Amino acid sequence: MKIYILAIISFLVGTSEFVISGILDMLANDVGVSLAAAGQLITVYSLAYAIGTPILIAVTARMDRKKLMLWALSLFFIGNLITVLTSGYALLLGARIILAISTGVFMVVALTVAAKLARPGKQGSAIATVLLGFNLALILGVPLGRIIAGSYDWKIIFSGIGLLSLLAMIVLMLMIPKSEGEAPVPIRQQLALLKNPRISIALSVGFFWIFGYMILYTYITPFLLTVTGMSERMVSIGLFAFGLASLLGSQVGGYGVDKWGIPRTMIGSLIFHSGILFLLTALSHSTLFVLPLLMLWSFFAWFTGPVQMGNLISMAPQASGIILSLNNSIVQLGMAVGAVVGGVIVENMPLTAVGWFGGIGVAIAIIPAIFSLSMRRKSALAEQK
Repeated sequence: MKIYILAIISFLVGTSEFVISGILDMLANDVGVSLAAAGQLITVYSLAYAIGTPILIAVTARMDRKKLMLWALSLFFIGNLITVLTSGYALLLGARIILAISTGVFMVVALTVAAKLARPGKQGSAIATVLLGFNLALILGVPLGRIIAGSYDWKIIFSGIGLLSLLAMIVLMLMIPKSEGEAPVPIRQQLALLKNPRISIALSVGFFWIFGYMILYTYITPFLLTVTGMSERMVSIGLFAFGLASLLGSQVGGYGVDKWGIPRTMIGSLIFHSGILFLLTALSHSTLFVLPLLMLWSFFAWFTGPVQMGNLISMAPQASGIILSLNNSIVQLGMAVGAVVGGVIVENMPLTAVGWFGGIGVAIAIIPAIFSLSMRRKSALAEQK
């Protein structure tokens, strides 16, 4: 029960991250900024998440985990409150930074607490349950946010999230036991892993994979509305189908690692991901083709996630927590850069160009993936000798 509570709260904080992509055009119109400027709300969020989370986790390492989650949710409430009350772009940027660091801290701590609460041998399932809550925000939170924003106002979404975060704090206070902090891992020690070429090259795969993905995903709603010509209802259906495919892809990706091994699943998923982005763009004016391609894109995009994590853990099993934390920051950094590049493209080129550049971005990830897997194979052969 306690782990499911953490999963539900993870859904709440995850929705605050993902929902922006679904309402980007409405938000831009309301605030009076361009699509590209609105897209930078995603950039700022990802940068704050990538840089702020590991620093705050290191600084608060010794704090009681329950208390830290409550502090994170308090900050999260403030971020939502500012979002609802402000009408200015600058304050919205500030609110996104607050939401990013509070979400990042909550998620890292929630995953740690879930592992401690789980029965022996069930830690992996507990972590997966909490992550499922976060991922469900992409499946349900984004399309629901689009529907609510279309029927009422986009600020209603953040009003609801803010109120629910207060309820979440009460439930967490009553239901989750205290949990001691841990010895802090200095940032310098975390970054030391980047000196290992095998690890740094492997991490760059995650950067380029999500970089290419975000170039298009940041502007997916205006892309579907203006390029494909979908109706509001079809866009909501498309976003729901997209989210559902992402969940399926991440599950099959985990199975693929065990069934076909890391090399095949990684290279295969990146090739399909890139190729489908090119196809999606080429056939972007046809709803008949775009809807299934949208699902295939999401499936293969999120198929890569567990493959990437499996590859990184196999390189440094003794430092799996640190390396996954680094991967998380690198992925958020890739999201930020992808949103920036997408914004530049939208400002200077036709909207369809985000699809072409997105495909190129993902294709670039194949190069470090090949190098990483080659180094992995050589290392394995050397150990056998």
